[in-house]
Amino acid sequence: MNYPTFFNNVPSITIQDPLSDFLGTFENGKIEFSYLDVVKSSGHSCPTVAGAYITTLKGLEALYGDEIPTRGNIAVSIKNDMQEGVTGVISNVITQITGATELSGFKGLNGKFSRNNLMNFNADINGDVEFKRLDNNKSVTVSYDHSSVPGNPKMQELMGKLMQGVATPEEKKEFGELWQSRVEAIFNNIDKVITVA
Repeated sequence: MNYPTFFNNVPSITIQDPLSDFLGTFENGKIEFSYLDVVKSSGHSCPTVAGAYITTLKGLEALYGDEIPTRGNIAVSIKNDMQEGVTGVISNVITQITGATELSGFKGLNGKFSRNNLMNFNADINGDVEFKRLDNNKSVTVSYDHSSVPGNPKMQELMGKLMQGVATPEEKKEFGELWQSRVEAIFNNIDKVITVA
């Protein structure tokens, strides 16, 4: 499986999942998520998927500090409606890492390990996404804006050709490379695109 090499340079997210530990899935329930893992589930790499990953990475770092975040112990509030724009894509990435879901998640075993009702939309928050620890009620809000990292102007022309079905194989390859170069640039400018409050 070939993919852009910068995927391997993106910091991974390590969490501890009590359910995983209980069921003997991973030793001590310790799970490491990479950007590549999220890309596989999403089916693609783009500024939205990258932004959702970075949002979760920086949100959990701010929320837990040196501690390992606990999957299933994190409530997530999202400012936008689930049906609005790319909110669904963003929420799916966050769900994959934190386990938090609105209604569809695991309902637990004998009152433990539930993951449903941990995510809500249309939230009245001062940012894009709020992460809240259920054990101590500490919360952080994260906003993502990648407008300061523009793409190559040639991408628009190439995308037009691809959508019309008239792009050459070389143009198709060039478009993909330019697209992923922008995603890489977003990761290289995390401090510019992310605000944590």
